[in-house]
Amino acid sequence: MSSKTAAITPVILCGGSGTRLWPMSRHKAPKQFMTIGNEPSLFQQTLKRLDDNQIYTPPIILTNNEHRFQVAEQAQQIGVKLDGIILEPASRNTAPAIAAAALHIKRTNASALLHILPSDHLIEDDKAYRSAIEAAARTAQEGYLVTFGIKPDTPATGYGYIKAGEALSNGAYRVAQFVEKPPLDQAKKMLIDGGYSWNSGMFLFKVDTLLEELETFEPKMIKAVSKAVHGASIDLDFIRLDPEGFKAAKNISIDYALFEQTHKAVTLSADIQWSDIGSWKSLWETQNTDENGNAVKGDATFVDAQNNMVVTEHQHVALNGVSNLTIVATDDALLVSAMDKSEQVKNIVDLLKEDPSTRILTDKHKTIHRPWGGYTSILNGENFQVKRLYISPGKRVSLQKHQHRSEHWVVVGGQAEVTLDDKILTLSENESIYIPLGAVHRLANPGEKLLEVIEVQSGTYLGEDDIIRIDDDFGRGRNY
Repeated sequence: MSSKTAAITPVILCGGSGTRLWPMSRHKAPKQFMTIGNEPSLFQQTLKRLDDNQIYTPPIILTNNEHRFQVAEQAQQIGVKLDGIILEPASRNTAPAIAAAALHIKRTNASALLHILPSDHLIEDDKAYRSAIEAAARTAQEGYLVTFGIKPDTPATGYGYIKAGEALSNGAYRVAQFVEKPPLDQAKKMLIDGGYSWNSGMFLFKVDTLLEELETFEPKMIKAVSKAVHGASIDLDFIRLDPEGFKAAKNISIDYALFEQTHKAVTLSADIQWSDIGSWKSLWETQNTDENGNAVKGDATFVDAQNNMVVTEHQHVALNGVSNLTIVATDDALLVSAMDKSEQVKNIVDLLKEDPSTRILTDKHKTIHRPWGGYTSILNGENFQVKRLYISPGKRVSLQKHQHRSEHWVVVGGQAEVTLDDKILTLSENESIYIPLGAVHRLANPGEKLLEVIEVQSGTYLGEDDIIRIDDDFGRGRNY
């Protein structure tokens, strides 16, 4: 980044459900947080790309309440400092989210340059990427709202497109048209005609330019979001937008709210390695494959098999005499799909959601990660549930009580410090304790090894809403 160019503040949009990457991606564990093997998640790869103080200031994350700890935990795992985590109280699409970030940043730097980007795209951090960012920053300093267009190499139907208009002296082009995901015939014609690029979903502009244009085209939305920002509260390391104000904002994308109306929208052709990982096929296209075109994450054996994508968490998968398949195996679900139909996986998710008996398969995994460790659901029945809890060294669950259930804890690994009303007890392996209904309790790991506990819940209601939290201090302090 040139010394004449101001540092850029990244704003990472960290919502979305990623239904086309089911069963790995689910509502409470969307694709940006997916970790396959020891690889960093897409969110972590995004953070690493932005971890350069010569170009960027620490990023601001926009997410929702359910994903707040995943954001904080994954940033901490790779040692990336965040400037803030803004929590949206309701889903209102990208325009209100971006406006909230801009209004928040304006308080300290009204002329800041903002780089808006999704959390779940795969981008090669190379010279071409850095050149694109520098060119966009120079253009934004001139008062333009910059979009990044990706040079298309196939007539993709899963992406939106941008049509370039008048060429400007700075190398950018005015935006002539946004095209929603086109049918194949139209996509082929656009490639032949030229002048079209894929819409990357990334933007770069000055705070004051963005807000002035939104005041012009969406004054009611800006008024509602402004109320949400000014009424925000601080909760640990999180910024909670005022629910009443934010819910009053129009549910609208930044493309519709602004870029299709303003005369300041321009596009830069970015010749970078980019994928939105919108399907299992698009993930396969980014992987190293064997001599037969097979890509695997986990353990698999191939015999007379070509051009397959296999992702497996625990099971060993064997393929015999098949081609062009996507196979994804998790603890509780198995997907087998034709590779060229992988974008239709979202239709399977819609069907699963309709059936109460399978809806949970779209919501969460058997193993749920928490700031203190996590838990795996082992067995569920009427009025009882069995879980395996694992608590990291030095961590602890929230101090809490339940109105409708009691619990039994059995320590199967490590040492536990148990708070039970006004007592603090120590349990070692093979020791257990009973937590009566209504008792204030906490489980902590004072040791240096992982604490593992089998928890048996019994009661008339076992949901998360039965937890009355007395504090949310997970033994992590403010810098978690």
